[in-house]
Amino acid sequence: MSAPATDRTPAGRQRSAAGLVVLAVLGAVLFAAFFALGTWQVERRAWKLALIERVEQRVHAVPVAPPARADWPRVNAADDEYRHVRLSGTFLHEKETLVQASTNLGAGFWVLTPLQTARGVVMVNRGFVPPEARERAARTAPEPMGETQVTGLLRISEPRGGFLRSNDPAGGRWYSRDVAAIAAAHGIAADAVAPYFIDAEAEPGIPRALDGAPAWPAPGLTVIAFHNSHLVYALTWYGLALMVAAGAVFVWRDERRRRGGDNARHADGQPHAASASHRDADRG
Repeated sequence: MSAPATDRTPAGRQRSAAGLVVLAVLGAVLFAAFFALGTWQVERRAWKLALIERVEQRVHAVPVAPPARADWPRVNAADDEYRHVRLSGTFLHEKETLVQASTNLGAGFWVLTPLQTARGVVMVNRGFVPPEARERAARTAPEPMGETQVTGLLRISEPRGGFLRSNDPAGGRWYSRDVAAIAAAHGIAADAVAPYFIDAEAEPGIPRALDGAPAWPAPGLTVIAFHNSHLVYALTWYGLALMVAAGAVFVWRDERRRRGGDNARHADGQPHAASASHRDADRG
């Protein structure tokens, strides 16, 4: 009966060693992956904080001229979005576009109106109107005519429609401020319109209400917010890496305990086996 047990012991130890190797490799891979993801989130957090600081500086800076026509191909969100700009031109009110919006004033529309400038056409988000003021004739505020100065924040075009909804130019339904598509819908040449639009800010001295009624459209409703949960993500990934390390320590200590117990059993079993042999010899 002892021979089969002796045959099984080496095989059992080989499988155990192979299993430990697999666990060690898997643990190392998981630890490295979780640690790398945590470090990546730390780097993303640093990038996001730097971005927020840059945007804050742009928003509160003295207004400057927007990118010139020659610079339009190089306009991008990282370098230009939320830049405080000022420009002059003439509004083309007959070509305004209503884009669905949800603001702290409720649901309604953004009024996007082309501004003809000496450098080309720039779309201007003149502000928010509720559904009852979507028609130009229903608004109490007079439309700016002739040469008009606009101050606001530069925003990058929003192609591909809104969340789960695509723009429908033919039906006049717009869910995002897609400058190129809106310009094309009004017959404005693509190379004549800037690849950005301006969120107009509320000009001081202009009343928000006329004769007791709101002076739609209401400008200055730009929401500047950046989702920044990178610290939480980093702590989560680092926590998972720590759990893997703790699991590896537990397995290592458990294996040491098991091996110590096996050695002790072997040491205790040898004298008993010798005594049994003497007893067998005496019987013989």
